[in-house]
Amino acid sequence: MGVYVIAEAGMNHDGSLGNAIRMVEVAVEAGADAVKFQLHDAAAESTRDAPSPPYFEHESRWDYFQRTAFTDEQWRTLREACDRAGIDFVCSPFSLEAVERLERVGGVARYKIGSGEVTNLDLIRAAAATSKPVLVSSGMSTWEELDAAVEAAGANASVLQCTSAYPTPPDRVGLNLIAELRKRYGKPVGFSDHSLGPYAAFAAVALGAEIVEKHFTLSKEMYGPDAALALEPAELDELVDGIREISEILASPVDKDAQAAALGEMKAIFEKSAVATREIPAGAVIERDMLAAKKPGTGIPAQRIDELVGMRARRDIAADTVLTDDDVE
Repeated sequence: MGVYVIAEAGMNHDGSLGNAIRMVEVAVEAGADAVKFQLHDAAAESTRDAPSPPYFEHESRWDYFQRTAFTDEQWRTLREACDRAGIDFVCSPFSLEAVERLERVGGVARYKIGSGEVTNLDLIRAAAATSKPVLVSSGMSTWEELDAAVEAAGANASVLQCTSAYPTPPDRVGLNLIAELRKRYGKPVGFSDHSLGPYAAFAAVALGAEIVEKHFTLSKEMYGPDAALALEPAELDELVDGIREISEILASPVDKDAQAAALGEMKAIFEKSAVATREIPAGAVIERDMLAAKKPGTGIPAQRIDELVGMRARRDIAADTVLTDDDVE
């Protein structure tokens, strides 16, 4: 199996089921393996006066969660839309109630534990208890916290390198941790990308990430905590196409000698041969200044010119002739 690409819709639907279903379609059109949403239940996960992140400018986080919440029937409709489209329905729950609701409407292909939930071990255990794979993000955790979370997530856990900075600057992406996560936990590892553009994700795949998650939106002009930093549909296409091509490259080792043999026609056109710089009579001892390296590469390879010095011409050789082994002795 290649890289598992998760198109992260998150809350960029802004409470519109129509937008959410269109995002499923966009993810499918891009070739993603999964589309991921977030199930926020304001009363279950937050107090009313909990501070809001700075990107909530026009309403409190509580009000935003209330306004954008889907009913169970809407969640079921969204999951069924994923089933019909042939794409995995993945979701991040932020409360025990959210896990219960997701199971009630038919479940998910995988659960994703957001970086802010890594220390919520009851939630992680509840997700693991469904026997679904659990993706654990690591954007703001210490090693000690992450150790406990991965243990709670159980045998079906995967661990994603992540940095909870929006956007994440290049010097904080932390792709060095991909190898460390694999060594430390012995589980599939991936990358939840909050940087701008596709480059960090491409590098992560080259370094062995088996899962890549990236936010996308129908338009960067939409309201929401992630829309301005997310990929638009054409950019999501580019991301998935790039990941697929990089994966094919990595899965296709090349034998250098075999490849050179297969490029014989190109070698003849572009490489050089030993060529007579002047007329060389039969029986003459070949000197270095009698030879030059010139195209085509159909004769004695230019790298053998020094070997020819001191040999004799077997026959008359005209100037600007490509030498072959039959010309010397």
